[in-house]
Amino acid sequence: MKQLKYIFLFIIAPFVIAGCGGKSSQKADDVSQDTIAVVETVPDSTIYGVVGDGTAMHTLQLITDVGDTLSFMLTDADDNSTIVLGGMLAGDRVAVMAYEEDNGQVAKSVINITSLLGKWSSIDKSFEIREGGVVESAIKAEANPWTSWKLCNGRIILNTDTFLIDVLGPDSLYLENDNGIFAYKRVR
Repeated sequence: MKQLKYIFLFIIAPFVIAGCGGKSSQKADDVSQDTIAVVETVPDSTIYGVVGDGTAMHTLQLITDVGDTLSFMLTDADDNSTIVLGGMLAGDRVAVMAYEEDNGQVAKSVINITSLLGKWSSIDKSFEIREGGVVESAIKAEANPWTSWKLCNGRIILNTDTFLIDVLGPDSLYLENDNGIFAYKRVR
């Protein structure tokens, strides 16, 4: 089993490293709460899949994109709470950032991709996040419209702009980077 894991790492890791990267001049250890960045040399450790029927209040059952069924603990301790952005319902597509503890895997954060998809607008931007990494701008005269998106290590990358998702609700999306917090409302 260990040999299979190492073979997987050597074959897949170069593709993951190449496919996940926002440009930043900072080292991964330097990233603080105020400085949000994704370093292109750090592989995407996010686990993608669909929420399973076995999900409960403190447990996330995830059917991964490769067909494995994984179980993650969801914590609610003040200092180490699991951050769930966009809620979780069985069948929703999610991205999970996790870590290993003595008694199993713990979800550090869960981003509901199903909730992220859709039309969003603010005073100066109006765009739709679609499946397959496509962003379509609704404002034709926009100077630098976003045209692509992806998630990497719990962050969203829109073109080359990297953001932390602060809030993802049924009608609101707050994105944060070094330039500030940007609020968007869902367009129905």
